[in-house]
Amino acid sequence: MTFRRYWSAQTVSYFGDEVTTLALPLLAVLSTGAGPAEMGYLTAALLTPNLLFSLIAGAWVDRLPYKRRIMVLTDIGRALLLATIPAAYLFDLLTMPQLYAVAFAMGTLAVFFEVARGALIVSLVKRPDYVEANTLINGSRAMSLVAGPSIGGVLVQVLTAPIALVTDALSYVVSAYFLGRIRPAEPAPNRDAGLGIVAGLRFIARTPMIRAILLGTTTVNLFNFMFAALFVLYATRHLGLSPGLLGVVLGAGAVGGLLGAAITGRFTRRFGVGPALLVGLVLFPAPLILVPLAGGPTPLVLGTLFAAEFLCAVGVMMLDIVAGAVQTAITPEPLLARATGVRRTINYGIRPIGALIGGGLGAAIGVREALWIATVGALTGVLWVLFSPVRRLRDLPEPADA
Repeated sequence: MTFRRYWSAQTVSYFGDEVTTLALPLLAVLSTGAGPAEMGYLTAALLTPNLLFSLIAGAWVDRLPYKRRIMVLTDIGRALLLATIPAAYLFDLLTMPQLYAVAFAMGTLAVFFEVARGALIVSLVKRPDYVEANTLINGSRAMSLVAGPSIGGVLVQVLTAPIALVTDALSYVVSAYFLGRIRPAEPAPNRDAGLGIVAGLRFIARTPMIRAILLGTTTVNLFNFMFAALFVLYATRHLGLSPGLLGVVLGAGAVGGLLGAAITGRFTRRFGVGPALLVGLVLFPAPLILVPLAGGPTPLVLGTLFAAEFLCAVGVMMLDIVAGAVQTAITPEPLLARATGVRRTINYGIRPIGALIGGGLGAAIGVREALWIATVGALTGVLWVLFSPVRRLRDLPEPADA
């Protein structure tokens, strides 16, 4: 029952997030006339807190006995922040600086939520069930990827983007409700002197498998967020897709996420954890090469984008499920939040850098040309894991020495 409520909270939040993922950049493009550089700034504002606050968040959360309360409070805070956007829109006060500020504050609260979640999960799931638990959670995320963009696109088309953001605000309230109803036996707080940030950094640096996965996913994220900063702009202005049609295509393509969540467990049991991770690192970025290739009649463009999104969604589910399970299994419980903070600082901290680079390249050399660099460059991430002990990993590893 406890995990079910936790899972319900995650599911509701994922659906709201997907509405915002489409509605916020569409709001910037359609309501404020944002160009490539502004889209890069907006994406960077949302992601920069990962670079600035993940280390301190991990150390702080590890010292507190109430991880669940942190998650509840950050859910409520994000709901209130999102509510300011439709309020400003209704009074004709909405500006890009406000969107930057809300995105930055939302990103900051998300850092504390995710760090606390990474430490809480071991209180809800037994070690042998890590892959299955990650499969369920990522399966919900896959469902949100299917329905969220479609719902978001329709809401933007019918109600306008600011009003569509109310959906995500409500999802955070529901998530807080479900989290408020669980009472897990949380990990004991860290009582070491100081914050213990160095211990988390040292653990990551001295654990080859964690290090390889982190470098591989960070490389993919650098280039993928160069892509993400420009995709909505490219699809709407260069390919001429309406918000509603774009949402439907993205939602339909995300059905691949359901397939990825469904097959990852079987693939891992048959071929091993390491091979599954390698497949995910290739299958996630490779199909996006189809996006800068898109062109011609609208049905052909839609088919190309659908294929890219479908195959990409299969890959990202495999990657997230397996990487999450390996990283949780190999990290000692007393270091979970700090190790999560270090990983987010690097893996998520690279994302705003990628977004700024993507926006800058789009403005300097053209949006399609920047997308080519982003999609081809992301494929190099697999090299870090290909030449590491991870590729020979059959089962989940035992916890490493702290």
